[in-house]
Amino acid sequence: MEKNTTYLRKSLFLFFLTFFFIGFSRAQKANQDTHTIKTVVIDAGHGGKDPGCHGASANEKNVCLSMALKLGEAIKRKFPEVKVVYTRDKDEFVELDDRAMIANKAKADLFICIHANSASPAAYGTETFVLGLHRTESQQKVADRENATIYLEDDKGAKYKDFDMSPDALIAHQIQLSVFLDHSIKFADKLQKEFKKIGRYNRGVKQAGFLVLYKTTMPSVLIETGFLTNPSDEGFIGSTDGQIAMANAMFTAFENYKKELEGVQSRQNQQKNNTIENQEVIKTQTSTDNSEGLVYSVQIETSESSIPFDHSKFKGLKVAEYKQDGFYKYTTGEFGKDFKAANNYKNELRGNGFQHAFVVAFLNGERISLEKAMNLSNK
Repeated sequence: MEKNTTYLRKSLFLFFLTFFFIGFSRAQKANQDTHTIKTVVIDAGHGGKDPGCHGASANEKNVCLSMALKLGEAIKRKFPEVKVVYTRDKDEFVELDDRAMIANKAKADLFICIHANSASPAAYGTETFVLGLHRTESQQKVADRENATIYLEDDKGAKYKDFDMSPDALIAHQIQLSVFLDHSIKFADKLQKEFKKIGRYNRGVKQAGFLVLYKTTMPSVLIETGFLTNPSDEGFIGSTDGQIAMANAMFTAFENYKKELEGVQSRQNQQKNNTIENQEVIKTQTSTDNSEGLVYSVQIETSESSIPFDHSKFKGLKVAEYKQDGFYKYTTGEFGKDFKAANNYKNELRGNGFQHAFVVAFLNGERISLEKAMNLSNK
């Protein structure tokens, strides 16, 4: 009987709360649907004493900051009228509630939080979260891991004890900010579509109780860009090329969301001008005539100027040179479609002093993403 009474009280509470906010939400929706985006806050997860998760060589805080800055620069360049605010633009620790306060103080129209994930080595792909009730244990684990940052704060998370993250409170919060939630999901969906276009495995749009999203008063998303605990994902989002590709995808999603929100029809041919950096690739100057098909290799060096093949830093290895994004890049070894062999060689090279070695892929002599290469390999 007591359980039934409690359930009835909760149901009535949610019913009246919904009724109370329905007028507010309709007015809010009318305003939001004709809204223009004037300010965007980009939040690079973790930082400073909080490295986040890590893979064999990449740390979450560094990967996130790189993508955040690239995304912000793209928005500034294409939409100079949009103010871009970073919660951090360097390697520093920012408390979770401060991140939300920065967004609220800036009166942001959109909050984009960028993270990287960790799990078993088998887990891979990209997923985007909005605030809400988790539906699976894995979603709860993601939120718990990201929320654990509070224990690195000066008060060890004491200030968050008043945060009511119970199912009832989250439902009430969603009702109150229902328009923001609708737009968050809309933007999240566009993000996942763009990630899929560049070959990323689509883990979908999900909900979970992220503290960093709880106090924001605008459409807000948290992007888990990939799993640093997965060698392929780490090779992708841990590389400059992968970070550029991910930031480009975020930018395209932002542009499409902005146009839809502001009632501007999207023109597909404009997307060709949306790239963050010049990604035109010069064919590799390989020492063997293997320019056909898919080839995995291992990159060991990047330089602003060309380096002689017999330079001592290559330690006698047979290398190849290609130029991309204004840099000269050097690879060694050719493994055809055998990613495992290339990855094993990468590990061997790291043990021999090439600590930043990583696997790259070429198709018909041109550099392609590891995601695309893996898809081709599996066909």
